[in-house]
Amino acid sequence: MQMLISDTRELIILGRGGQGGVTAARIIVSAATRDGKWGQAIPEFGAERRGAIVKSYARISSKPVISHSGVKKADILLILSPDILNLINISELMKGRDSVIIINSPTSIRTGYRTYWVDATGISEKLGLVMAGWHIVSTPILGAFVRVTELVTLDSVISSIGEFVGRGDYVKLNIEAVKMGYSMVKGD
Repeated sequence: MQMLISDTRELIILGRGGQGGVTAARIIVSAATRDGKWGQAIPEFGAERRGAIVKSYARISSKPVISHSGVKKADILLILSPDILNLINISELMKGRDSVIIINSPTSIRTGYRTYWVDATGISEKLGLVMAGWHIVSTPILGAFVRVTELVTLDSVISSIGEFVGRGDYVKLNIEAVKMGYSMVKGD
């Protein structure tokens, strides 16, 4: 499941408001800096409400990131809500056929790209990770991201969780969700 790192990798995270996509981008960049890399996280908001589609971007590089704009074409696309696939044209978001998609889904979804899936909603339900009625699916997706890409380490993601997701038992549950996502991801 390894993906070779050569310079900058650009990510697009698509989710619904409340699922943790913006936080996921921040955790990825925090993990990258813990691993001695450079990174950048950029949120993009439309209608700021729970349930609206939210885009987040992240860049990870071995050198300082100069670009300060949203990502137009992704090396890696993280999809937190599978229904979003019906609302977007994936090929407009991907750099090429070697680009990777990691999706919250209990089963395989054919996309025409290297696709991996993890039942992040099921993990969230099992752990009781719900905030304001929304399942937090970003942390299981982060675990899958680590395993599939190896762009950041599992330890660095786990170390970054506490900065962004609260405290106490909530941190422990999110760390468990990351570990479960890491161990349960599947791919074509």
